[in-house]
Amino acid sequence: MISEETKSKKILIEELEPIFEKCGERAAHYDANNLFFQEDFDELKASGYLLMAVPEEFGGYGMKIDECMKLTRKLAYHAAPTALGLNMHVYWTGLVADLWRAGDTSLQWVLEEAGKGKVFAAGHGERGNDSPGLYSTCTAEKVAGGYKFTGHKMFGSLSPVWDYLGFHGQDNSDPDNPMIIHAFMPRDTENYEIKKTWDNVLGMRATRSDDTLLNGVFIPDEYIARKVAAGFAGVDGFILGIFAWALFGFGNVYYALAQRILDTVLDKLPKKNSISLGRPSMAYHCGIQRDVADMVLEIEGIGPHLDTIVREYAEGKDYGGAWGVKIVAAKCHAAEGSWRVADTAMDIMGGAGLIHKAGFERLFRDARLAKIHPANTYFAREVMAKGMLGLDLDEKPR
Repeated sequence: MISEETKSKKILIEELEPIFEKCGERAAHYDANNLFFQEDFDELKASGYLLMAVPEEFGGYGMKIDECMKLTRKLAYHAAPTALGLNMHVYWTGLVADLWRAGDTSLQWVLEEAGKGKVFAAGHGERGNDSPGLYSTCTAEKVAGGYKFTGHKMFGSLSPVWDYLGFHGQDNSDPDNPMIIHAFMPRDTENYEIKKTWDNVLGMRATRSDDTLLNGVFIPDEYIARKVAAGFAGVDGFILGIFAWALFGFGNVYYALAQRILDTVLDKLPKKNSISLGRPSMAYHCGIQRDVADMVLEIEGIGPHLDTIVREYAEGKDYGGAWGVKIVAAKCHAAEGSWRVADTAMDIMGGAGLIHKAGFERLFRDARLAKIHPANTYFAREVMAKGMLGLDLDEKPR
C-alpha cells in the first residue's frame, strides 16, 4: 500500500510521466547488458503503478481494464520491455479484481497481497504447447491437501522479483476427462528452480523471462485458483479474463512500440540526405512517402480497434462465445500491424537502422516478438476461423 490514504488516479498519472521518461532513458542500457529493469521496477512500484488495477478497498486505484491499458501504452512508448514485463503482474490483479467486483471472492487474497506490495507473475509458456492456458505439458497430481506439479515453464517474466507465480498444469488421472489446474506458487515454495535462459535473446531482453523448472512442487489447496476442463470447454470467467488482460496488454505494448518507431522515422527522415534526388532530404522521395503513408494507415487502424474492444470488455458488453474471437483478433491485428510498421521503418532507415548506437535496431528487435507472443498467428487464425464457422475448437485431430 502506498499510504494511509491512496493518492488519486490523477496524481498517479501526473507523477508517472517523468518516471516513464526515465525508464526510456535506461532501456538501451538494459538491452545491451541483458539486465532486468530493476531501477524501472523499483521506481514504478514505489509510485503505485503496480496497484493500478487493485480495487481501492485493498489499497489500489481501482482502474478498470480500459484505464490500465492506457497506462500500459504510455509506459510502453518509452520502454516496451518494462511495460510488457509488468503487464504480467497487472493482468493477474486486473482479472481478479473483475471477478471480485462480479461477486466471486474466491481469490480475494490475491488483491490483499497485491495491496501489500506483493508481485505476481505468469508461468503459462511451455515447450510444445501451442494452446497456452488451455492445455498443459506440466502434470498436476492430486495429493493430500493440494496438488503436486512437475514440468518446465518458459518465458516467465519478472523472474527476479515475483512473490507469486501463477501457472497451470494438467491432471490426467481420468484420461477421458483431463482437467487443467490453475495455481499460484509462493516464492518460498520448495522443489522449483529458476533457470537463466534469457541472455542474448532477440528482443525484450529486460523482461528477464527465464524458465522455471517445477520438480514435484506442492501447492496447497488454498493456492489452487481453478479446476476446469482441458481445452476450450473449460473457458470460464477466470480463463477468459487471463486471455483478455494478457492479450490486450500485449496488443497495447506493441502498438505503442510501433508508434514510437513511426515517430522515430518522422524525426530522422528529414535529416537523411540524397546525392541524386535534388531535394533537401529523402522525405521528398515518392516511394518513401508511400511507405510512411502505409505506416500511418497501420497505426490509425490499430489504436481505435484496441480502444473499442477494450472499452466494450470493461463495459461488460455481451458477445457471448464470440469474446474469444474478439480478443485474439485484437491482439493479432495489433501484433501484425505493428510489425509491418517496424519492418517498413527498417527499409526507410536503411544502413542507419543497423547501427546499435542509433537505437533503432533495438526497437526493431523488440517489435519482432509481437507475432510470437500468444496468441500467435497460427493459433489466432484457427480460433477466429473455427469460431466464426461454428466448428468445435476442441475436436481432435485439429
